Amino acid sequence: MAQPSLTLLSDLTPPSLERAWLTAPHPTLPIVATCSSDKTVRVYSLTNFKLLSTITGGHKRSVRTAAWKPHVQGESVLATGSFDATVGVWRRWDSYGRAEGGGAGWALNSSDNASAPNGETDDGLASHNDDDEEWRFAVLLDGHDSEVKSVSWSASGMLLATCARDKSIWIWEDLDDGDNNFETVAVMQEHGGDVKCVAWHPAEDCLASGGYDDTIRVWREDLDDWGQVACIKAHSGTVWFLDWEGVDNVPSPMHGSAELASQWREQRALSGPRLVSCSDDRTVRVWRRLPKESGQSGLNASAATGIPSIIRPTGSDETWEEDAVLPHAHELAVYAVAWSRRSGLVASVGADGRIVLYEERVVNHPADSDAMDTELAEKPSIQTEWAVLAVVDGAHGIYEINHAAWAKRADRGSAEDEEEEVLVTTADDGSVKVWTLQR
Repeated sequence: MAQPSLTLLSDLTPPSLERAWLTAPHPTLPIVATCSSDKTVRVYSLTNFKLLSTITGGHKRSVRTAAWKPHVQGESVLATGSFDATVGVWRRWDSYGRAEGGGAGWALNSSDNASAPNGETDDGLASHNDDDEEWRFAVLLDGHDSEVKSVSWSASGMLLATCARDKSIWIWEDLDDGDNNFETVAVMQEHGGDVKCVAWHPAEDCLASGGYDDTIRVWREDLDDWGQVACIKAHSGTVWFLDWEGVDNVPSPMHGSAELASQWREQRALSGPRLVSCSDDRTVRVWRRLPKESGQSGLNASAATGIPSIIRPTGSDETWEEDAVLPHAHELAVYAVAWSRRSGLVASVGADGRIVLYEERVVNHPADSDAMDTELAEKPSIQTEWAVLAVVDGAHGIYEINHAAWAKRADRGSAEDEEEEVLVTTADDGSVKVWTLQR
């Protein structure tokens, strides 16, 4: 059997001429948005890998981060964060340029003349004029005192979390009143340094953050007041990025066994999705919340308790333990991790220019009698370990890789079940590359 390998599918063209920080895949359309130091956001097609739009005019300094709002009908909503200390919210009607068959219409109608050959910009700029007007700079969220480093929408799409170099995390509520009004619902300042990343739980109003103080912090709302419920101190360097496991994830080797997958889900139900982190200390770690002794179950356990804050001790409400340290594979700082909601694979990238894929594997196959022992059912009887599945050295030449994200793509005319999952990586030279895993 051939060794799995990560193969370059295409570059997104034309690239930015300055550093590209992050690429955000759209939740439903085969498009991505890339943030750049040139103060713009570029929207590319994953159907033909060409530029669709260049969003300009909203920020005065580098655009560091972006995230698409989920569950929006009829339009796309993009939040951006900039070194100018502001957060922008952009809107565009999806009906523009769309053809039958989903998001492929973006590529069919607007990318053919989105850029001139060989990266020349004269024709590209001309073709973008009308297109740029379709992007409406809906609102500017002003509150941070310095560079915004990360933005993230909650699973419901109603809350937007932002964090910055000013050591603060802000949570904004989209009032969805038709006037683009947002309300500040919380400002958290427990981090002891630059907050590098925020990431919402995939099913609950639970937020994780990481920062320059080497900590990971978990936040929840209790009686209309947001507070820290856990502080994880295990990394020995800046926590650069966090990502959550998918709600229904099972390790990929279990996909062929419904019984094993069901048992795995039962074991993990009380803990909920795990969290993966990466750090300046060159490690990638997985964290798991310990189930509460009261026997709460399901994904909404802590969020739905309604226990008054005077009973819930601040900072110690949840206990998170280290579930795994992934195999050492990076020689320099690890800047980003991405946990696939589809395959369960984890990807990491960083300052060494390396892409690493990790796979969680079963190390024992418990007998049926073990699963039938109800007294032991709450104790994990399936053990797993993580292994390096594939490595790409110098994936963007000599340049550092700032971000990685899993995305869905499909060639024109493909059915939804034929969608392919790809990995999108973003680097210091402005390049964005699309990779596919060959097994």
